[in-house]
Amino acid sequence: MALNPKLVEILACPEDKRPLLYFVDEQSLYNPRLKRRYRIENDIPIMLIDEGENVDDTEHARLEALAAELSLAPTFAE
Repeated sequence: MALNPKLVEILACPEDKRPLLYFVDEQSLYNPRLKRRYRIENDIPIMLIDEGENVDDTEHARLEALAAELSLAPTFAE
């Protein structure tokens, strides 16, 4: 299930306080600047810095390409 669009609009990375990319099918939010992914469990974003997953360069490139393919933009203007 997708997150409520109003919630997605206000979510920001807990570390740099900037926009995230939302991948509905992967149930995750992604910060491309820090290469950190936050999972969504049971429709609840897990937005704790210690719970975020650092991704390697290969996964970062995949997520960037997927964002471009899906025409994703950060959840709010930078």
